[in-house]
Amino acid sequence: MIRKTLFSATLAILALAAPALAEVVTKSTDSTVCDAMNALETAVTDAGATVFARVDRATGAASVDMELIPMELLIFGNPQLATPALQADPLTGLYLPLKVLVYEQDGQTLDCLRGGRGHVRRLEHLGRRGIRRENDGHA
Repeated sequence: MIRKTLFSATLAILALAAPALAEVVTKSTDSTVCDAMNALETAVTDAGATVFARVDRATGAASVDMELIPMELLIFGNPQLATPALQADPLTGLYLPLKVLVYEQDGQTLDCLRGGRGHVRRLEHLGRRGIRRENDGHA
């Protein structure tokens, strides 16, 4: 029962994070890429999630003598919420942890999150498959 509740909570978080029909949700901000990422990282941490990595893609490109627009990726999640989903079906690991990309394009800073109804449906499907297997004794 607790595993189902935690899995449902994970799905609810994803549903709230993205508009109903979008696969990639994009929001513009007046901040720089660095400031937007700092604010995002603080918000994620304050919400009780774990930041697994912060990747500065432009710095990576510069390390191989290539140029890239300012771009950072934040990878984060909540193991307490994600673990039951991963236990129910390891394929959930294809969708978790969550990732947000912040980049600059045409003088505008954009925050992007892969999500939407399709993303949540895939997680629900994986969870139902896993929960059914558990209940049927095939886990």
